[in-house]
Amino acid sequence: MARRTKLTMDTLARLRRSRKVADRISRPARMLDLIIVVLVLPFVLPIAVALTAAVFLDSPGPVVYRSQRVGRGGRGFEMLKFRTMRRDAEGPPLSAAGDERYTPLGRRLAISRLDELPQIWNVLKGDMRLVGPRPELEGFVVEYPDEYEQILSVPPGLTGPAQVEYAWEGHTLALAQAVDRARVYRESILPYKLAIDLEYVRRHSVRGDIAILLRTAILPFRQALHRLMAGHPAPARPAVPRRLPAVALASLVLALAALYAIEASAPF
Repeated sequence: MARRTKLTMDTLARLRRSRKVADRISRPARMLDLIIVVLVLPFVLPIAVALTAAVFLDSPGPVVYRSQRVGRGGRGFEMLKFRTMRRDAEGPPLSAAGDERYTPLGRRLAISRLDELPQIWNVLKGDMRLVGPRPELEGFVVEYPDEYEQILSVPPGLTGPAQVEYAWEGHTLALAQAVDRARVYRESILPYKLAIDLEYVRRHSVRGDIAILLRTAILPFRQALHRLMAGHPAPARPAVPRRLPAVALASLVLALAALYAIEASAPF
């Protein structure tokens, strides 16, 4: 345990000393995130308020779950999520499809990714960007210090290329025993996600971020279609006006297209 603690401290200290890391998100990137958040907030806020009440009524416990993650330059921060599991749930740090620890509502939030909505606050605070490599748990970061020295030179994101490509990882982890999930994730999933994130660090651009945001927006529909084709009907969802998602998506696309012109040479 002492050796692992020393490894953790040495690895994170090395990441924090990296000269590749700037102290703050560049101004153009920050402006882009804030403008997009302001545009979509009128549509997202009512959903977030409704989900806050639903989580509160669904099961006892805090509404928001705070997960300690490693951010830019190896600095730790609390990533926010709607709580999806029972308050007294114990088990591995990784969840999986069909996890018994999920609350009835939490299972639906995890499938739809709506549990990630509170991370908009992380974006507003500057802990994260809208798009970037997904922040990881410290225990996995220290296993790949060379890769993360590059990945953590850019801000983490609410969504990212690896998250879109591996949207089905919960189903893969569900095939493993609970005690083996961390090992399966570390050996069979994380190396491929790291390769995707490293490619993003080398080639990321506003145009690429637009594509990732659009792919993220249609991800719930792809997952619902997948469940239907597999013979599993999609869970019932509260009725919402059909125009709201279309208007929100249209506003997002127009805003991103207009803001593409302000792409700067400053690193993200």
